[in-house]
Amino acid sequence: MSAPPTPSSSRPTVTEREARQVAEAAREQDWRKPSFAKELFLGRFRLDLIHPHPLPAEEDVQRGEEFLAKLRDFCETKIDGAVIERDARIPDDVITGLKELGAFGMKIDTKYGGLGLTQVYYNKALALVGSANPAIGALLSAHQSIGVPQPLKMFGTQEQKDTFLPRCARTDISAFLLTEPDVGSDPARLATTAVRDGDDYVLDGVKLWTTNGVVADLLVVMARVPKSEGGKGGITAFVVEAASEGITVENRNAFMGLRGLENGVTRFHRVRVPAANRIGPEGAGLKIALTTLNTGRLSLPAMCVGAGKWCLKIAREWSAVREQWGKPVALHEAVGSKISFIAATTFALEAVLDLSSQMADEDRNDIRIEAALAKLYGSEMACLMADELVQIRGGRGFETAASLEARGERAVPAEQLLRDLRINRIFEGSTEIMHLLIAREAVDAHLSVAGDLIDPDKTLSDKAKAGAQAGVFYAKWLPKLVAGPGQLPRSYADFHPSGHRDLSGHLRYVERTARKLARSTFYAMSRWQGRMETKQGFLGRVVDIGAELFAMSAACVRAEHLRAEGDHGREAYQLADAFCRQSRIRVEELFGRLWTNTDDLERKVVKGVLGGAYEWLEQGVVDPSGDGPWIADATPGASTKENVRRAIG
Repeated sequence: MSAPPTPSSSRPTVTEREARQVAEAAREQDWRKPSFAKELFLGRFRLDLIHPHPLPAEEDVQRGEEFLAKLRDFCETKIDGAVIERDARIPDDVITGLKELGAFGMKIDTKYGGLGLTQVYYNKALALVGSANPAIGALLSAHQSIGVPQPLKMFGTQEQKDTFLPRCARTDISAFLLTEPDVGSDPARLATTAVRDGDDYVLDGVKLWTTNGVVADLLVVMARVPKSEGGKGGITAFVVEAASEGITVENRNAFMGLRGLENGVTRFHRVRVPAANRIGPEGAGLKIALTTLNTGRLSLPAMCVGAGKWCLKIAREWSAVREQWGKPVALHEAVGSKISFIAATTFALEAVLDLSSQMADEDRNDIRIEAALAKLYGSEMACLMADELVQIRGGRGFETAASLEARGERAVPAEQLLRDLRINRIFEGSTEIMHLLIAREAVDAHLSVAGDLIDPDKTLSDKAKAGAQAGVFYAKWLPKLVAGPGQLPRSYADFHPSGHRDLSGHLRYVERTARKLARSTFYAMSRWQGRMETKQGFLGRVVDIGAELFAMSAACVRAEHLRAEGDHGREAYQLADAFCRQSRIRVEELFGRLWTNTDDLERKVVKGVLGGAYEWLEQGVVDPSGDGPWIADATPGASTKENVRRAIG
């Protein structure tokens, strides 16, 4: 065996343009299937893509319900969330019990020893177990949504599936390792290397925030492969045995929430990985990661839905018994409006989740935007609901469950929920990154026909050709944004059944507003052209409007489905109506802020802050943070720290 290659100690130097090119190359370029959300951003309200509500097969329902019953019993009898919060650790016997139950193989096919649950029931299971303790939800989600099972299911060889999926289904825990101390949402600067050496690759580097990494048996590792005569190189995905020589878990990280999360820092020093463990070809790592996340992102809104359900339960029970000024606090409008918001939003979030998940199971539609919107909207709204619950509970909302119990009151972990949910606005793509990712997909049709017009590297000939293509596209597209079914009073009459609230007006509003949103986006592109990508405030508001319209559509479709099934139809219509009315107010505010905002002024203030113009404003306080670098050193090399990896079982 030859001597291991010497790792490079230098981090790649990447320009802004190069970083964008790496991200662009990793995204799916084609739209082979229809997409409700993509059409929505283009001003086309394709209700036919989501209504009637798609339904799971009867055998899938039976299998899913049987597992949920077993999981509920396990959650109620074997999981003590207070112990996990106190000890900052999920007990080994709980993890072992979940393995025996099959919870680690929920999404793995039965032929590999998994349960073969659908996305719908996988999400229901995550919502259930996440309500018992969110750290357990994160453990199972990181293992199955972004860990080894999903990438292998989509991109692995048959040999890889036969080797690793049975282990993941019953015995092994997996983790996903992409982030580095100096690399977050900009993977072009990835420094971990994988150098080919015979039949192996040799890995060197440091990975940060490795969820499940402290207890994992198998890792999906993203590393940069240098170009060679035999390979194109680039960011590449590998399955790595966590117990391999040269791997050190150097730290178990601690956070404001999810105290039971097994998240760490992992160092690779001359770790040999068989070439047979490479997932896909060299250079396909980012595409594999992003494609995996298309459905993997649905795990986060699943747990947000579970949080909303719990918030509603506690708000209802507490507000009915707590009296102020002669009546329950729920009957005071200031509190009642918060309860209404929690109830209506929980209904809408579940509608978005179930619709997106069922579409993922049927695989008839491209749901990359829908899943991203579900993650974005769910993580933001769940935090708002938890904050409102804390406010409803007053001082008790700020008090820990342990303290409440110690003085004889019900141990309600409202403040813990607020802390636990906060990471969802950062996990698997921060809100800011999700805005940009969704915005890129939302304007894809425009860039496909007119992108060369604003590309400075294109020739005059290329620009002329693009201009001609754009002329043809917009000549057909723009006239369709002037009028539509949303202006016809009798449109969507199916959503105004006798004896129920009228939801048809909300769907007409969605149709009209989708056209208005598309016109606004077109006007902005015409106005800013190549500078459009720098208008992140504008793009974020466009995406937020689209998220509200998607949620309104899903809520109405779900309400009609429940009515048709005879399952709480009247109440569902009322909740959908309440949500849509609340949502419409938010949409109108966002439209107002598209063109009337302080974005330009804020950029000037930021430059002043960075230039030190306002340092005088920082006087009068002390800084409690310690000394040390802002970003830890991640130079490749042997570890000097104790390995804190913990094997389960």
